[in-house]
Amino acid sequence: MSQRTMDELCEELLAKRESARQGGGEKAVVRQKEKGKLTARERIELLLDPGTFNEVDEFVHHRCVHFGLDKTVFEGDGVVTGWGLVEGRKVYVFSQDFTVLGGSLGEMHAEKICKIQDMALSTGSPVVGINDSGGARIQEAVDSLNGYGKIFFRNTLASGVIPQLSVIAGPSAGGAVYSPALTDYIFMVEGTGIMHITGPAVIKAVTGEEVTSEQIGGSLANNSKSGNAHFTAKTEVDCFAQVRKLLGYLPQNNLEDAPDKESGDDPMREDMELREIVPVNPNKGYDVREVIRRVVDGADFFEVQSLWARNIVVGYARLGGKVIGIIANQAAHLAGCLDIDASDKASRFIRHCDAFNIPIVTFVDVPGYLPGAAQEFGGIIRHGAKMLYAYSEATVPLITVVLRKAYGGAYLGMCSKALGADMVIAWPQAEIAVMGAEGAANIVFRREIEAAEDSAATRTRKIEEYRDAFANPYVAAERGFVDRVVLPEATRGEIWRALIASENRRDLRPRRKHGVMPH
Repeated sequence: MSQRTMDELCEELLAKRESARQGGGEKAVVRQKEKGKLTARERIELLLDPGTFNEVDEFVHHRCVHFGLDKTVFEGDGVVTGWGLVEGRKVYVFSQDFTVLGGSLGEMHAEKICKIQDMALSTGSPVVGINDSGGARIQEAVDSLNGYGKIFFRNTLASGVIPQLSVIAGPSAGGAVYSPALTDYIFMVEGTGIMHITGPAVIKAVTGEEVTSEQIGGSLANNSKSGNAHFTAKTEVDCFAQVRKLLGYLPQNNLEDAPDKESGDDPMREDMELREIVPVNPNKGYDVREVIRRVVDGADFFEVQSLWARNIVVGYARLGGKVIGIIANQAAHLAGCLDIDASDKASRFIRHCDAFNIPIVTFVDVPGYLPGAAQEFGGIIRHGAKMLYAYSEATVPLITVVLRKAYGGAYLGMCSKALGADMVIAWPQAEIAVMGAEGAANIVFRREIEAAEDSAATRTRKIEEYRDAFANPYVAAERGFVDRVVLPEATRGEIWRALIASENRRDLRPRRKHGVMPH
């Protein structure tokens, strides 16, 4: 056979590359589109800056010869991998291709993902996984299962070192869900993203329940009921815009700081509307997000898990161009009480911010832990302890703003001075006490109230007496538990100064392998 020319060799390369880019073929792509889904490569284009994608392992294919797979070989083996830029910063990505063998994960498919994870970790860069897969490739049996295990192991090694984000743009079921669950944040596309352990057929066979995949594993179920996911989007375009925005708040790795971004918003700006948003009456509700928006740069607050555990609000923003994590009691839902889900939501967010050097600002208006047998039996003690642990463990700057109520153990759980807050700021109406005036008066003055001829009037008078003594921040300020009592309109500037004062803080902690977080 005569030696081929360079032109012929180049033509062969281009033909193989074109074959790889066609995925499972024209008919499979049409079926993908009919389901309202984009292709694996189109998704990468939405994620990355235009023209920056560099593909890796485009010609890898499986080595399995069982059950006819030797006759079904596709370039790339059902996953597109590589790296590119998001707002000029390097990001590694893998995107499963459902048009190739249903996006099923086999040995080489997994090896491609593992290589990208290794490259991301070794270069200190975020990794984004786009999931659209029928699950383990049955024909490859234990090789497929082993592939999942290798991916899980790398997810764990990278945790807290580089940001790991997962997009659920199609099915993700069974063991496949645990890689996304090990990452930092999960984004889901409504209508097409599915994430559950067991499907409807298995559930019906075992329990007799009749449910659909959407009901148990759709975006709404995972974002509002289970709390497994963190963001939901109506379209893939919206979803990848969310991913890009979140990456803009995160550093490349745990050795760097989050990127500053000049907004032109004066960090010392005052807002008189803050006096009106939070009612002085501790029993009236309001939306704490209005407070947050008036404090942060450009009213731009990127909320995380907005549909789950709505009694606490968490998310990212900037103040004076610097990224901050925000945690706030939401008086508009369950009066802002802490419960099991709120504790889990907040404690994980605290640890994520701490891992990636993001200062935390906590807005406090908490009447206590949610009472009830369901909470007690559900383990509110161990779940609530997670917040105490997370705040106490954190070494980033911690700024606390007491807006109104701070009662009992929940006051401590919302980043009190005792738990390590660098600066505690309080508004004039702030109340820091064991409990509210009504409950406290009934206990402290019980005998006087019962002995009085007019017990109702005496009770009212004693409530006011207790309120006069403790319904202000000055008792706590006298003892140094509150560092500054400030005018509401000056909150933004006070937080800014506190952030500057607590920059580069150093903590001397006992040497240990790691702590044991409450289970």
